Amino acid sequence: MDARILIVDDDAAIRDGSAQVLGRAGHEISEAATGREALDLLGRYAFDLILLDLKMPDINGLDLLRRIREQDPAVPVVMITAYGTMENAVEAMRLGANDFLSKPFEPEELRLVVDRTLQARRLALENLYLKEELRRQEGAPEIVGRSPALRRLLEQAERVAATDSTVLVTGESGTGKGLLARYIHEASPRRDRPLVAVDCSTLVSSLFESELFGHVKGAFTGASANKMGKFELANGGTLFLDEIANIDLDLQAKLLKAVEEKVISRVGSHRLTKVDVRIIAATNQDLRRAVAAGAFREDLYFRLNVVALETPPLRERREDIPLLVRHFLERYGRKYQRPGLRLAGDAMRWIEAYHWPGNVRELENAVERLVIFARGGTIGADDLQAAGLLEAAGETAGPEAASPVPGEAGRPLPLDEVERRHVLSVLRRAEGNRSEAARLLGIDRKTLRQKLRRWGLEDAG
Repeated sequence: MDARILIVDDDAAIRDGSAQVLGRAGHEISEAATGREALDLLGRYAFDLILLDLKMPDINGLDLLRRIREQDPAVPVVMITAYGTMENAVEAMRLGANDFLSKPFEPEELRLVVDRTLQARRLALENLYLKEELRRQEGAPEIVGRSPALRRLLEQAERVAATDSTVLVTGESGTGKGLLARYIHEASPRRDRPLVAVDCSTLVSSLFESELFGHVKGAFTGASANKMGKFELANGGTLFLDEIANIDLDLQAKLLKAVEEKVISRVGSHRLTKVDVRIIAATNQDLRRAVAAGAFREDLYFRLNVVALETPPLRERREDIPLLVRHFLERYGRKYQRPGLRLAGDAMRWIEAYHWPGNVRELENAVERLVIFARGGTIGADDLQAAGLLEAAGETAGPEAASPVPGEAGRPLPLDEVERRHVLSVLRRAEGNRSEAARLLGIDRKTLRQKLRRWGLEDAG
């Protein structure tokens, strides 16, 4: 567990001896002989731990502790003194010191205190991450399927997981890019550290930098306290940047610097913080086209595209549909207290024949609606109608053998026309609300806007 440690002591022998002991343990050490040197270093760098002598020549150790707490409330501080009294220890703890060492101390005692303090810091950061993660999702979904396309993808992912390389995951919306990122993380040596996800499509540009890198109190209007960014939360683990193509060019430059140098600074601060994160990025867009159009930095593209994986659309893994349906029936049966639901043959044939433009996410949404609207233990065509699925797909009757959405004289419609009708039908059901329509389709709002533009329907809805 290597960390960046600042040793603040006017006794050169203590500084040098402590630096040797902790350096051999793999930590990166900085030293300060005065309080002013310490404050200067703290203004430029972020530390994982500070060892602070209580009796300094220029600034009293307790006063220095107060100033450290004003500058960085979260950094752990271990007080060191040869003049320790119980009163000093109590006052230091009251001011926020994490532990206390009395001179002279043995190397093993120093190592134990440092390891204990760093472990407590790591657990605190992981608890903070877990609280955010639990708020973000409940019951993490899993990858379901046995199709050759999915097996090939997972085999590639397992090989990549063993390395520490940056990964770019591409694929249509709803194909499980986030699930693949989690799969890689959990199969990697970083599995016991955080996986932190950032949905780049939902963040406004003005707050994106703060979300990634954090901010200090007073950095901008509304910044009432220091905040850790996603890079710091993911330290030692994996940072998943979903829909990476949505980041503005100026922010792409800052992201590139963080990825290359593994150093960040919070908004409103010049202090540098070292970070150790693995980057997995995902997009449903063609980044090479975005680079050619000047919408995405070429250097960032090459930095992210070390290993490229593509999640297959559901239409290329149709044999997985029955497994997915059963999986979602069980999940939402538990959620809505309707266990034991099953699909009748005609309903399953319709689901298997439909093209699912929103992929697995749309299928999941459909099965959830079926669980809600099912009138009995077996879900049939009437339940599809009650759940609005036939109408959403342009159907007015039961499933067709050739295609779920027939054209004139029973001829199947072109796939693009089927998708266009389906999207327009969902827009009507959502009463023109594009955000709601995108949710029902299992795609993001930007993808919906791109589809409407492709069909010349920018004003639809």
